[in-house]
Amino acid sequence: MLLRSSRCGIITVARRYVVDSHCLTANYPSIYHAKYRSTLAMGDVINEVNTAVQEMAVGDKKSSVKSQLDGLTLPAYIEHRLTLWNKWKSEADEQLKNKPREPIEIRLKDGAIVQGESYSTSPWIVAKGISQSFADSTVIARVNGELWDLERTLESSCNIEFLNFNDSDGKAVYWHSSAHVLGEAMEKLYGGCLCYGPPINDGFYYDMQLSEGASVSQSNYPDLEKLIKSIIKDKQPFERLEVSKEQLHEMFNYNIFKQRILNEKVTTESTTIYRCGPLIDLCRGPHVRHTGRIKAMSVIKNSSTYWEGNSKAESLQRIYGISFPDVKLMKEWKEFQLEAARRDHRKIGREQELFFFHELSAGSAFFLPRGAHIYKELMKFIREEYRKRGFEEVITPNVYNTRLWKQSGHWQHYKENMFSFDVESESYALKPMNCPGHCLMFDHRLRSYRELPLRLADFGVLHRNELSGALTGLIRVRRFQQDDAHIFCAPEQVSDEILGCIDFLDSVYGVLGFDFELQLSTRPTEKFMGEISQWDTAEAQLKEALDASGRRWTLNPGDGAFYGPKIDITILDALKRPHQCATIQLDFQLPIRFNLKFMDSNQEESRPVMIHRAVLGTLERIIAVITENYAGKWPLWLSPRQAITIPVDPKFNDYAMKVREQFFNAGFDMVETDVDAGATLNKKIRNAQLAQFNFILVVGEREMLNGSVNVRTRDNVVHGEKSITKLIERFIYLRDTRAKVAESDKDF
Repeated sequence: MLLRSSRCGIITVARRYVVDSHCLTANYPSIYHAKYRSTLAMGDVINEVNTAVQEMAVGDKKSSVKSQLDGLTLPAYIEHRLTLWNKWKSEADEQLKNKPREPIEIRLKDGAIVQGESYSTSPWIVAKGISQSFADSTVIARVNGELWDLERTLESSCNIEFLNFNDSDGKAVYWHSSAHVLGEAMEKLYGGCLCYGPPINDGFYYDMQLSEGASVSQSNYPDLEKLIKSIIKDKQPFERLEVSKEQLHEMFNYNIFKQRILNEKVTTESTTIYRCGPLIDLCRGPHVRHTGRIKAMSVIKNSSTYWEGNSKAESLQRIYGISFPDVKLMKEWKEFQLEAARRDHRKIGREQELFFFHELSAGSAFFLPRGAHIYKELMKFIREEYRKRGFEEVITPNVYNTRLWKQSGHWQHYKENMFSFDVESESYALKPMNCPGHCLMFDHRLRSYRELPLRLADFGVLHRNELSGALTGLIRVRRFQQDDAHIFCAPEQVSDEILGCIDFLDSVYGVLGFDFELQLSTRPTEKFMGEISQWDTAEAQLKEALDASGRRWTLNPGDGAFYGPKIDITILDALKRPHQCATIQLDFQLPIRFNLKFMDSNQEESRPVMIHRAVLGTLERIIAVITENYAGKWPLWLSPRQAITIPVDPKFNDYAMKVREQFFNAGFDMVETDVDAGATLNKKIRNAQLAQFNFILVVGEREMLNGSVNVRTRDNVVHGEKSITKLIERFIYLRDTRAKVAESDKDF
């Protein structure tokens, strides 16, 4: 018998993920994100099944689903929805017929004017007028800046542009529509209740609540994909309808979670729903014309999650998918995933013995000696930059009374992400960030303008209470450290300090081999602190600094932090995947909340501006990123396996160990010796190359007599016999200059 659920709800967004809910109207500002994106932890897509999956649907339930696939009985709520849809759609079509038809002008992106008729001409008609091939490649239209269904008629004169799959908004719409196809298949197969089906950075997902004790299994994927192919073959049109909240309460009376959305998120009297085939859902849209536009689609993984990310709420099942307008693109994507899997930092971390995790401290990495070496070298690198740039390192407490977090505003906005506990009838919490502590440090005595800018840096240990299902390797952890710093400066110093932060980024990412992109995120439309005039001034200062940097930057309206605008920094790795590690944030709220003051040149009290900045960001996260970027082939200065000495015969073991000691005394801790008598010389060399030792130093009688080693690399480049003294000098130079590639160095 097919699994069914009579009254259920579907909505889940893992806490702290940026969720783009395309299945909500524009009137749900607390959920909807205009950029159509959702942040997934890196490595999620390359896992076939998330570790949170609970495969409980077994035995007869599985075989029953499989055996009844060709004769599925749709759940009763589908007929209920369709009956109401048909009634309301007929009424809406009648109203549309009575709309006045008037001449309108439609301005294309190139400035050309097309004549049309209101409530008659659609973007699809305009696109076909350009050419059929152009129309066929178009995913969605943008009308006066608003994304618009191709079949939705235009209401007045307007500006229009057409987006294809290569456009970020076009891709998001395409994946959003694909999510609805997945949702339709899920309803048919499982009979549960759907909620969100948003596009994300690499595909889409849909959430569903199943009957108690049931879950999604990989064994269901073929059945889902068979249904998906049928839906695509049907070329079901996507239809839009605007109806009242009262009507929607009637339509979704079987779904308690849709009721919650309507009650808690919809602030207007009406909103939109979309239909494709038997699927009807609350949805902002827009969508592709019909399901046949999806040419290649696959189910890629599933996981368990919770309603609104709350572990105390209802459990839901989430299924992820990917789709493309060309089968060739799907093939390329799958090849990309194989390469991403090869570079997965969790795999490399295990193979190279860098770190591990344990259930007794979930979300907290155990860095082994080799991994700790990388951690310390990154900190050393940043400390050297601090010294050059006038930053002063400080040490602050790990635990604070929650009065501090209430004063800073974090308790109101961030309480659920903090580890808190009671001590002697007082409430305390582990710090999830350093900024409030640095405010106390600034305020512990009266400051003079001569001390500004005051740049305080802190590598303090931080803790954030991430959901267990959201923990992903080093990308999302509960215990971490950052190259965190806060700059307290006078308002007129802001632009120079921001320029200094961007230069800091240039220096560090240049060494690590990353390019980066800059985005200015401005005041949120809701839930922001302070006066709009303060925000306008701050945003103008950031724009001035960005322009002066000479770097290209883009605007990201409405995505600033609640306390101030920020510059988002995105780096691209070797696979061109984006990662956000660094941040520069302007904050004029914390200085107000902590009443921070300094004496200006006129001996009058003045308020400082606070700049939050991190370059590497979370050390755990950047180690994950660079591990995958280098694919485990570390540059010499960071390498957990810098060199290995190998004797050609056991009688030269002592000399091999002596050579290792010389390198160790010169500051190269990650040099080892292989004296395994059970392996041949060639086997030892091959093992060292596979283990990614940067240099392999072979020694025998000649080398022992000459005080030398025979040098080759992990890529089998042979440099020949070299003096130990000169080789150490070269190693020191390559380490201290942080050379990206040392093994092919021609100066050996």
